Amino acid sequence: MSEFTEMVGEERTQAFTVEGLLTTDVGGTLPVSVLSTPGMIGMMEHNATQLIAPALPDGAGTVGFEVSIKHVAGAFEGAECEAWARLDEVLDGRKFRFSVEVREGERVIGTGIHERRMIEIPTGE
Repeated sequence: MSEFTEMVGEERTQAFTVEGLLTTDVGGTLPVSVLSTPGMIGMMEHNATQLIAPALPDGAGTVGFEVSIKHVAGAFEGAECEAWARLDEVLDGRKFRFSVEVREGERVIGTGIHERRMIEIPTGE
């Protein structure tokens, strides 16, 4: 598990376009679609998962168990954004705490903390 401690401070960025299932028109209350809060959090979770995944042992994966996120600005459909994650802490050799953010250029769209836990994936045998 020491490889996880050595990863503390590592970062990952993933570009994405605000489109499709990532968007909402807030139940028809907006004349345009914007990045939804669940879509934004999904991109944060995905990026954090991809940061830690290469270091996991065979037969292991991670599941999210906590998000503390602020959605502080809007991004319109078609916007080019980036999800960023940094591994900040490893607890008990199986819990991973990340700082996460979504930006459109220099503008912060969302920011917060995300935690994931390592689990053993059943093989079905």
